[in-house]
Amino acid sequence: MREDFHTQLIGLREQLGGMCDLAVTALRSASTAVLEGDVNLARQVLAADAALDRARDRCEETTQQLLALQAPVARDLRLVLTALYCTTKLERMGDLAAHVADAARLAYPDRLVPADMEDAFTDLGRIAAGMAARLAELVRDPGRCCYAELEETDRAVDAVHADVMRVITGKNWAHGVPTATSLALLARYYERFADQAVSVARRLDFAVTGETPVA
Repeated sequence: MREDFHTQLIGLREQLGGMCDLAVTALRSASTAVLEGDVNLARQVLAADAALDRARDRCEETTQQLLALQAPVARDLRLVLTALYCTTKLERMGDLAAHVADAARLAYPDRLVPADMEDAFTDLGRIAAGMAARLAELVRDPGRCCYAELEETDRAVDAVHADVMRVITGKNWAHGVPTATSLALLARYYERFADQAVSVARRLDFAVTGETPVA
């Protein structure tokens, strides 16, 4: 019975890893769409968001079955409850990637990001997607604490986000208020995506140690 339970736990970790993979793909594609003004790619990201919703539903069903039929305790219970918590966060990361893609769709046929801001938004997309990719590795290979690592990476996202806000609110901003407003929202989507990744990492540490890292 316990062997079957641990096999199911491995399967649950793989499901969570798959959700991370979907979030990575969504954000990378959305970032390309918004930087290149690719409306077709943006629409593909929006359509694919339903796959992450379905993955969340499958993970929730698996965790509920494990709780009801296996009655896990101690560390095993923490693992199952962590998975249940993380499914919501990962699904939200997919939603935020979809928001990035939708920003590209709404701006079409123009490109939303001016040329002088492309480097900043390229960095936001690269770092935030990298955080989700790192989560996929950690979910599939449990036993290591990861909150401190992801929290440190999140500081880089926060720094770029702050730089974007400084530029678009500065007196030398030359692209108008509507563009500044749109870019503020876009940068916020990336910043929130990274925050959700840190939240998942924090809960993964709890599953490993039984203690919640101090934020």
